[in-house]
Amino acid sequence: MPASKATDFKLDIAADLNKWRAFIAIGELGSLTRAALFLDSNQSLLSRQINALERECGSRLFTRTGRGVELSEVGQRLFPQVMALLHDAEQLEVEIRGEVREPTGRVTLGLLPSISNPMVGRLFTEIRERHPAVRLKVLEGSSGQVEEWLTDARVDIAILYRYGSALPEQEEALATVDSYLVGPKGDPLTAAAEVPFSRLDELPFILPSAPNGLRTALDAVARHERITLAPVIEADSLPLQKSLVARERLYTVLPLHAVWTEVSEGHLQAARIADPPFQRTVAMAMAKSKGPARAVSAVASQITRIVAEMARQGMWRST
Repeated sequence: MPASKATDFKLDIAADLNKWRAFIAIGELGSLTRAALFLDSNQSLLSRQINALERECGSRLFTRTGRGVELSEVGQRLFPQVMALLHDAEQLEVEIRGEVREPTGRVTLGLLPSISNPMVGRLFTEIRERHPAVRLKVLEGSSGQVEEWLTDARVDIAILYRYGSALPEQEEALATVDSYLVGPKGDPLTAAAEVPFSRLDELPFILPSAPNGLRTALDAVARHERITLAPVIEADSLPLQKSLVARERLYTVLPLHAVWTEVSEGHLQAARIADPPFQRTVAMAMAKSKGPARAVSAVASQITRIVAEMARQGMWRST
């Protein structure tokens, strides 16, 4: 039997979910500027939306600080309820669009050049075959840039190097990577399978400039081993590093997968650094994503499979 009357919903303040989406983004990121980047909006529009919400609520939702903004007491009470409301609305959209059956939408990746080169081609091919409705956007940059994109939620997934045994919270270790001393064709030092770290003393290096994760970690080990790293030129460009090593007979330090093709073709040589080994972890970090959740999960799963396959080929070791 039909109901005697329709459910009487009364919506006014909660009717415009876009305003509350801005409220959540600003509350999570603590900054109008970061929230504007995350929402692909502009700061003045977000400010007007929040001002309108505060007038409708009759109370301040944020407290302005020297570092940005933070939730007021009223904002803190409303935050979990608004989060639940938006989550339910998003799930409804997912079901309406049919995402429960097939992932769809754009997923943005942030990667370092040395990881991007061997991985992105495989990822594109496999995503196109398995999930044709998913589109990839790839941003390639330095470790500092990728960290910033992750913080500002400009990327959905970031693949980074981490040095040391502990990973930041919410990150997944994908592989352990040995570092190699890379030299030119015919170089006797890199002709061996391994080279002790002490042999790096005062070699003519091309290395990335500080601040850089690799450079910071290398310098720290060099100090501990009481040797001198002597870069004759600094360059952050991976192609330039490889080119000058071959042409000017310099040295650099890279993971094997970054020079896999050049070593296989005999243009460069690489010896694993040992005694002590110099290792890093390939880690995957997920942003509080603005991308479609099922599509992001599908891409993350495919990345994990590709990393395992590359480990079987000898590029690195699975964790």
